[in-house]
Amino acid sequence: MGRRARALLHAPAPLLLLLALAAAAAAVAVASGPPFSCGAPSSAAFCNPRLPIEQRADDLVSRLTLEEKISQLGDQSPAVDRLGVPAYKWWSEALHGVSNAGRGIHLDGPLRAATSFPQVILTAASFNPHLWYRIGQVIGTEARAVYNNGQAEGLTFWAPNINVFRDPRWGRGQETPGEDPTVTGKYAAVFVRGVQGYALAGAINSTDLEASACCKHFTAYDLENWKGVTRYAFDAKVVTAQDLADTYNPPFRSCVEDGGASGIMCSYNRVNGVPTCADYNLLSKTARGDWRFYGYITSDCDAVSIIHDVQGYAKTAEDAVADVLKAGMDVNCGSYVQEHGLSAIQQGKITEQDINRALHNLFAVRMRLGLFNGNPKYNRYGNIGPDQVCTQEHQNLALEAAQHGVVLLKNDANALPLSKSQVSSIAVIGHNANDATRLLGNYFGPPCISVTPLQVLQGYVKDTRFLAGCNSAACNVSSIGEAAQLASSVDYVVLFMGLDQDQEREEVDRLELSLPGMQENLINTVANAAKKPVILVLLCGGPVDVTFAKYNPKIGAILWAGYPGEAGGIAIAQVLFGEHNPGGRLPVTWYPKEFTSVPMTDMRMRADPSTGYPGRTYRFYRGNTVYKFGYGLSYSKYSHHFVANGTKLPSLSSIDGLKAMATAAAGTVSYDVEEIGTETCDKLKFPALVRVQNHGPMDGRHPVLLFLRWPNGAADGGRPASQLIGFQSLHLKSMQTVHVEFEVSPCKHFSRATEDGKKVIDHGSHFMMVGDDEFEMSFTP
Repeated sequence: MGRRARALLHAPAPLLLLLALAAAAAAVAVASGPPFSCGAPSSAAFCNPRLPIEQRADDLVSRLTLEEKISQLGDQSPAVDRLGVPAYKWWSEALHGVSNAGRGIHLDGPLRAATSFPQVILTAASFNPHLWYRIGQVIGTEARAVYNNGQAEGLTFWAPNINVFRDPRWGRGQETPGEDPTVTGKYAAVFVRGVQGYALAGAINSTDLEASACCKHFTAYDLENWKGVTRYAFDAKVVTAQDLADTYNPPFRSCVEDGGASGIMCSYNRVNGVPTCADYNLLSKTARGDWRFYGYITSDCDAVSIIHDVQGYAKTAEDAVADVLKAGMDVNCGSYVQEHGLSAIQQGKITEQDINRALHNLFAVRMRLGLFNGNPKYNRYGNIGPDQVCTQEHQNLALEAAQHGVVLLKNDANALPLSKSQVSSIAVIGHNANDATRLLGNYFGPPCISVTPLQVLQGYVKDTRFLAGCNSAACNVSSIGEAAQLASSVDYVVLFMGLDQDQEREEVDRLELSLPGMQENLINTVANAAKKPVILVLLCGGPVDVTFAKYNPKIGAILWAGYPGEAGGIAIAQVLFGEHNPGGRLPVTWYPKEFTSVPMTDMRMRADPSTGYPGRTYRFYRGNTVYKFGYGLSYSKYSHHFVANGTKLPSLSSIDGLKAMATAAAGTVSYDVEEIGTETCDKLKFPALVRVQNHGPMDGRHPVLLFLRWPNGAADGGRPASQLIGFQSLHLKSMQTVHVEFEVSPCKHFSRATEDGKKVIDHGSHFMMVGDDEFEMSFTP
């Protein structure tokens, strides 16, 4: 019997009925067939699947009139009936499950739901790339199933969001894998591979896509609306080459080079004065040139119009159209290019060749999706039907993702886990306890099941009593006295507090890091009234300052559960009652509330002691924290030790010419990674072997995080204080010992970015760290 099945044994009859109805809703009839081209016999080259994609795309573009060409440059591309080309909608969403938030997916027919995984920030807390890949696979499968069922007008999904979670107030930080570029880049690569139908590792078949993933928002985008500064008008004026090289751009490079992403979205903001969608160096030189990006580039919605209408960067609408097309953008989310493209040509601002270039990229992606290969049901993904949406396997994976993401932040005197046999009554207090939608975050679709934490806990404890306590996350109306009275009348109290989408979401940044309104007063009052130390469950994407709870002895345990998705209520209950051993780790730093004195608009990553600027993220922040990046407790205890004879840097003296590459600057001797070259960098790779033991009474999944630090920290050359260089998720039985091997590449992992953005390896000692153990390596040719 699976863990989910065991959990459901505790569910009351109404909950079981609800889940049964959800399962019945997934057993759907087939709708009309999907739109496609080349169904009838044709001699046109674009209909010949045996020809190269590039030749087919060029052939189709050559058959279009100028007016037809311009019509295809918006996210809603009309049909070209005379060529048998159906309409296409580029905008669909699948951030953590197939969603109907965009224009291309319609979950209002026979298929009315899709698997809703945890919001990305919680999934990232598992530090489990294989889990991330499997989620991508499910999304790709369900996306194709919706399309095959005739409920989609496109297969291009604008996910993942891989902007680094730079500032804790950012409303969309919840959509990202966190603040670390290594984690974010790895998430991007494996999620994209899963969605697009690629293997987890190895070569990529770039001509065949199950669905298309899009890396967004390129680049240095992480502000919505802060004190009147909006994302539409924001100019990220001081983004240094150093910060671009080691923070903002690496996730996108990994998404392209390692994941094989077929889409990129340029962002609303300007970077150093230039709108990203109009930046040739960014889109064409960097993405297509340096990274060999193969796919299409879309604007964010209405981003082309704001270049003229809001930012004033372009003097006319036609100039805005010319700026983006010549920079390398291919399709505009919106109708601005469609409306002004012809006049831009007539005014000589663009040429037909500029349009042809964009259309080639657009039709090539649609052909890679198999949409010009005749009836899809006879092609590779044609057997994916509606019965592959909301399957039990997919729902089990949603539960697994929630389980592995939950982070135990505090557990004084083993307040958790609870024992069912010893809990005769329990109070569930909080606005987040009895609303299933609040578990989903944003960009969600209708979930396969809908169950609240309260409903699940009612299945564990017969005498479960509920009080919302607050009117909403804003908590400007509360019933503190009633909550205290309830808390004093039961054996145990679980508080479900935190944020919701009114506090943090797209277009909404926070101004404070404290819990909103009267939440803190409610929590403390309830804790004082309760018979035993209370348990606090935080549902939120961004971090909150809960210092008061961390040090309050009457609050026995704190769980962070993000926005845990459709199965989140089940996962939380399983952690509370010891049916799952929590192993999640924070993917972001939790800052104190005083951090809000730092302007969100300051894009610098590195601290500046001369002005009191504290820096950002664990890599550069110089200040106090509430909880550190990578922090998380468990019901077990784990130890980590390097195995000395299994961790050895190759002899550098045997590598010809390495010593001669050394250069000295500011008293530091270093080696330029580009000059070292790929062949030598491969020779420098070595294994790092770590022994990990579970000393506790419970089996558990445990992320092993491998960091690097330099002797002088960030004081020399803008180095990070430390840098995550590898991570693996292990399942260890009670008292089990395993050895885990990391491949370490000095060129990648020992290097740092200089002020001009070059990667260099410093001469001398480098320290690898795992848990409390440290291993010194000397890079001394």
